[in-house]
Amino acid sequence: MDSTRTVRLPPDNDPKLFGIFTRQKRFYQTFFPLLFIIVLQQLAALTVNLVDNVMLGRYTELSLSGATLVNQLQFILQQLCGGIGMGVSVLGSQYWGRGETAPIRRITSVGVKFALASGLIFCLAGRFAPSAILSLFTNDAAVTAEGVRYLRVMCWTYIIFAVSNTLMYSLQSVETAFIGTVMSCSTIVINLCLNYCLIYGNFGFPELGIVGAAAATLTSRSVELAIILIYVLFADKKLKLRLKDIFGFDAEYLRDFCSAALPVMVSGLLWGVAQGAQTSVLGHMSSVVIAANSIAIVIFQIFVVVGMSSSNAASVTMGKTVGSGNFAAVKPYTRTLQLIFLIIGVTQAALMFLLRGRIVSFYTVSPEARELALRFLVILSISSVGSCYEFPVEGGIIAGGGDPKYQAITDNLFMWLFTIPSAAISAFVFHASPTVVFCFLKADQFLKCIPNAIVCNRYRWVRRLTR
Repeated sequence: MDSTRTVRLPPDNDPKLFGIFTRQKRFYQTFFPLLFIIVLQQLAALTVNLVDNVMLGRYTELSLSGATLVNQLQFILQQLCGGIGMGVSVLGSQYWGRGETAPIRRITSVGVKFALASGLIFCLAGRFAPSAILSLFTNDAAVTAEGVRYLRVMCWTYIIFAVSNTLMYSLQSVETAFIGTVMSCSTIVINLCLNYCLIYGNFGFPELGIVGAAAATLTSRSVELAIILIYVLFADKKLKLRLKDIFGFDAEYLRDFCSAALPVMVSGLLWGVAQGAQTSVLGHMSSVVIAANSIAIVIFQIFVVVGMSSSNAASVTMGKTVGSGNFAAVKPYTRTLQLIFLIIGVTQAALMFLLRGRIVSFYTVSPEARELALRFLVILSISSVGSCYEFPVEGGIIAGGGDPKYQAITDNLFMWLFTIPSAAISAFVFHASPTVVFCFLKADQFLKCIPNAIVCNRYRWVRRLTR
């Protein structure tokens, strides 16, 4: 396999274009059904986070802040596993475009091994060094102590999540995404019911507070894994995975997988650490800032779910297009996708700005935390336009088309050379307000649009990754 060979695209004379929108039905038949299912899946998953966030926020502000710190460790693992899943998805979608499923099974097997190892490392770290980890994010002893109680239960979910997430990406690569929605919907129901019982002590259950929220999440994650294992082993008719495929070792595709996934894995890990560093900057300001940031970020994730999900849908669409050898469609598809991303971003930004007050009112937090959360949401409303363009361009179009390394380089250059230094200097040297610091933390969402637009429209990222 020569993953460095750039494909030469044919002249841009597609007769099925009207303006910058492609009129090829194949594009819409692939992208929008996949986007719809992934949005439902992601929305359901984020609703679980919102339920935890609101219910803990109504319990005590201290519990909300403690859970927020632990969620930073979870976020780092999610980014790492997202890199593993992206490697499976990028390679798998190109093989899917060629009509070959046997290589996808073997690539999935490699991905599951990486995911298991990652989940186990994070589980052990959370189990045996919880205080040391959480103290990196705040110097508030009370918040750290509450977070430790949460992490000692949550750490067991990391292994479960890593495996189920990788299997979900393998199914997305062959345009099977609805099972993720089923998983996430089951999580909402289980999490909501158990949170109500275990956090507050209703229906005769003990009042466990933050530990009850962790126990509810562990239960729902276990059900998620059971659902996807049953589906891939007994119901799926595309990949036809077996236990020996999932847990056996196949070294032949290890090099292929590493070539596609390692850059994104490293990027995801560094990106997750960077997000933790951002929380650390805010967390060392005050516990009120931690609570406000937690509220704002969860609401932001709910509103930009379509924009973020379009990255996965675009990755599979472009991967399938390149894998099938339909290079004449690459340029019109790319232009159409970019315009779709911008329309989604503007729409979601407007909705977030208009509805921010009503949603924050559901939280039982101090007036200071509520006011700060509203200010953060104004900033996020503006930056979300950039987020909904730059992220799916680099993680969807460019990565799916054959160059996953670009995202790794761009994200981390901006994060470590601009975002973290500027925010830390503004907070600890100039003692700026939390609102100003937050502006620096989100400025890269617009700045990355410039190189992403240039690189995307030069088409040097189109590469075959299949054998």
